Amino acid sequence: MRRTRGTAGAAHVVLVGAMGGPLGGDAYAVRAQAGPGARLRVGSVAATLALPGQATPRSTYTVDLEAAADGHLEWLPEPVVAVAGSDFAQHTRVTLAEGARLALREEQVLGRSGEVPGRITSRLTVRLAGRTLLDQETCLGTGAPPGWDGPAGTAGLRAIGQLLVVAPEFTECESGAHALAPGAVLLPLDGPAVLVSALAPDALRLRRLLNEAAQALGCPDA
Repeated sequence: MRRTRGTAGAAHVVLVGAMGGPLGGDAYAVRAQAGPGARLRVGSVAATLALPGQATPRSTYTVDLEAAADGHLEWLPEPVVAVAGSDFAQHTRVTLAEGARLALREEQVLGRSGEVPGRITSRLTVRLAGRTLLDQETCLGTGAPPGWDGPAGTAGLRAIGQLLVVAPEFTECESGAHALAPGAVLLPLDGPAVLVSALAPDALRLRRLLNEAAQALGCPDA
């Protein structure tokens, strides 16, 4: 982890060494906290490659994020790539106080170009002011439950991602669930938050979809 030059009023931290793993058998953990009135932006220098290990293919990554009242936390890492033969499980847990702001982006890529994907299990749990705002889990790739790549799953596409924005102004969302673009949908949550889910043939197109959504939501840096 390395602190870099931030923007006015915000601290910026990047995670380094992501391309070196995790290997099967590794257990990574990261915790980030934005205090009252603080703004923290966390990114990474490169994609995370989930790789198989010699003894066991499974690796885990636990992310704990917290934002206090009037705190602003941005979690914007590069994608996770499920390399052939890997078994990667990630759980992101977010705890927000009343009045906190969050911009969270997650992207998964199913295998490198021309290879079958490994398996990636991703769970996102978000609590706001003591209540559950979002709790979802996906399991994709080789060895995932049947149907993951069918019409009700990824439909054969290889990049999946989401953008979660929590902000007080979303308490009353004027529109319901609707498509933003082919492959992207906006879902208002039961609280001051919206979730954008996107599916694309590759990481580049996925990022474009999420960037366009961020612009539409007034989060141009997400």
